[in-house]
Amino acid sequence: MKYLMWLLKAAIFFTLFAFALNNQQDAIVHFFFGTQWRAPLVLVVLAAFAMGLVIGALGMVPRWWNQRGAAKRARAGMGSPAVPGDEPPTTLHHGL
Repeated sequence: MKYLMWLLKAAIFFTLFAFALNNQQDAIVHFFFGTQWRAPLVLVVLAAFAMGLVIGALGMVPRWWNQRGAAKRARAGMGSPAVPGDEPPTTLHHGL
């Protein structure tokens, strides 16, 4: 199984490497106000992918902060009891 995973990783790597070698011609990205960026096509695709990752992660940051705050509040609410003899029972005893 380990060798199969290495073979799959090598196939993915060589596929991406061949993609990079086949897309070396220059591409021009036109921005606002007449500015432009000239770079190999594979770099343009890589930059677009990286920007998508960054924007996606930044979009999730507020939810992560809310979840961390909720987890901290939940942990604070489950803190140790105020009175030493006031622990919750560890087992349930059903009397008849």
